[in-house]
Amino acid sequence: IITLSITMGTIMTMSSSNWLMAWIGLELNMLAILPVISKPKTTRASEATTKYFLTQAIASAMMLLASTTNAWQTGNWDILELKNKFSTTIMTLSLLMKMGAAPIHFWLPEVLQGTTLQTALLITTWQKLAPITLMYMISKNIQPTILVSLGVLSMIIGGLGGVNQTQLRKTMAYSSINNLGWTTMIMAFSPNMAIMNILIYIIMTTPIFFMMTSTSMKTLQNMSTMWTTSMTTTFSIALLMLSTSGLPPFTGFMPKMLILNELITQKLTMLATLAIMTSLISLLFYLRITYLIMMLTSPMTTPSLTKWRAQNQKSQLMTMMTPTALFIAHLIPAIPS
Repeated sequence: IITLSITMGTIMTMSSSNWLMAWIGLELNMLAILPVISKPKTTRASEATTKYFLTQAIASAMMLLASTTNAWQTGNWDILELKNKFSTTIMTLSLLMKMGAAPIHFWLPEVLQGTTLQTALLITTWQKLAPITLMYMISKNIQPTILVSLGVLSMIIGGLGGVNQTQLRKTMAYSSINNLGWTTMIMAFSPNMAIMNILIYIIMTTPIFFMMTSTSMKTLQNMSTMWTTSMTTTFSIALLMLSTSGLPPFTGFMPKMLILNELITQKLTMLATLAIMTSLISLLFYLRITYLIMMLTSPMTTPSLTKWRAQNQKSQLMTMMTPTALFIAHLIPAIPS
């Protein structure tokens, strides 16, 4: 029932043309995921559930306020007819809050840290689809200044926040905030590219979380001894981290290159330069993770406890998604401009 509700809530929101139906879909989705977050019977999980509920409830209230104000002004509940400037601004903030982008991002690292790796995967991937679809639908009416400002802010916070982390779930949360910054920024100029960026991020993040789950890896210290469990997983996750950081020739380089190309085409060279600078900050913590994995493999000595007893669980989905998450950048010439 919970899985069906989470799926149906998202699909209902994505396929609706009316604000009330979109809101109902988001509420159904939120209420269904609360038991999933609180499944581990720990105080951290209860705290994460409460934080998630409060932020999503406030975002839903803001969403209702924006749609009601627009209906009051225009007499229309249609999603594409969100013409009131006040309504579009409040709606944009509520959707960014639902996804966990800056400036209302504080809940995301805490919620991911308090729940299981599978639920963290769900929150960083599936839970973003419905809000990003709504933002795509109203992107023509949102003022570009708002999207660019919040996008750059997310990129800076996502980069700086991840640098000092030792917990991998928090690192992935800041990675998510950083990527949402790129998505939000380009939404003002090319909404199709924003959707492509978020989908590629989901393709890259999913195998990372699968590998973390299969090797019970939650901290950087765990990472330094991962080679004792599976060498293939060790090298795969290192390459996936480099792909997520946006280094060529991996998949993560493709959306960043296309976004920068679009910004330069729009004569926004300074914004493109700022985007590159913020991606260098986030590259720092991806490279640190990669260094820990690659440079501390056998026969290096390490004071950390090894996990040679842990059973490495293989997943067919993980096996299929890993090459996709690493090597589809070569399809760039096939993408119509």
